[in-house]
Amino acid sequence: MAITASMVKELRDTTGAGMMDAKKALTETNGDMEAAVDWLRTKGLAKAAKKSGRTAAEGLVAVKVAGGRGIAVEVNSETDFVGKNSDFQKMVSGIADVAVSAADIDALKAADMNGKTVEQTVTDAVAVIGENMSVRRMSSIEGDTVVSYVHNAAAPGMGKIGVLVAMTGGDDAFGKQVAMHIAAVNPASLSEADLDPAVVEKEKQVQVDIAKESGKPDAVIEKMIVGRMQKYMSEVTLLNQAFVVNPDLTVGAAAKEAGATITGFVRLEVGEGIEVVKEDFAAEVAKMNT
Repeated sequence: MAITASMVKELRDTTGAGMMDAKKALTETNGDMEAAVDWLRTKGLAKAAKKSGRTAAEGLVAVKVAGGRGIAVEVNSETDFVGKNSDFQKMVSGIADVAVSAADIDALKAADMNGKTVEQTVTDAVAVIGENMSVRRMSSIEGDTVVSYVHNAAAPGMGKIGVLVAMTGGDDAFGKQVAMHIAAVNPASLSEADLDPAVVEKEKQVQVDIAKESGKPDAVIEKMIVGRMQKYMSEVTLLNQAFVVNPDLTVGAAAKEAGATITGFVRLEVGEGIEVVKEDFAAEVAKMNT
C-alpha cells in the first residue's frame, strides 16, 4: 500500500512521533493506522494513543434532569456562530425537554414538539437559519441522585460538554465536583469491570511488546505488566483516577468519604468523533485552472 504524506501527518498528529518514524511505522504495518500507533508505542516512539475522537463539528450539548433521570442531547450545526444564536439555543432547550421522556434517539426524533416532530422542527430550522443541523446523539442515566454539569456554557443547561453523574448517597455538591472531574479528565469507564475486554487485552499486549523490547527476563516482564496495567486503569477508569479536587485521593476514595456510591456517568462533547475534511483552497484553485 502506498504511504501518503497525509497518512504520515495524521499519524504524527496522533502520536507526536517524528516524520521518519511515522513513515516507517506505516510501512511496517502496510498503512494500518491503528497498528502503526501500536508499533510506535512498542518502540517507545509514541505517546499513549487517546481515542477520544477529533472534535470537528459545532453546536451544543444540552442536559436536563427530572425525576431521577438525566439526559444529554447533542444538536449539531455547521458553525459555532449558530451555537450562539438565541433561536438555536431555544430549539435545543426544547429538544432536551422532550428528550427527558424519550427512550432513545430515534424516539426523540419522532417525538412531538409543539405540534411537529423533533426531526421536522430541526428541518424547518435549517431552512430559516441556513445551516445544516442534526440531532446527533442522546444519552440517559438513572439513579437515586442525578447531577448535571455543563462546561463552557453558552446558555443555562447547554454548552460544549455536558456531564451527568448518578449516585446513591452523598449530596449535589459532591456530585457536581465529580461531574467537573469527568468533564476535565474524560474517563473511559466507571471501573475496570465496565471497560471493553478487547480494549484491555489490546492495551496489555502493547505493554507486553514494550516490555519485551527491554530484553528483561520473563519473570521481570510479568511484574512490569502488572504495574503498568494498574497505572493504565488509574488513568482511564473514573473510580481509580486521582480526584482533580483532591489529587491525594482517588475518585472512589473521595466518594467513600462523602458517603456516596457513584453508579454511572454520561459525558457528551460537541463534535466528538466527527471529522471534517479540510479543503485545500489553493489546490482547489489550481485544479480549476488545469
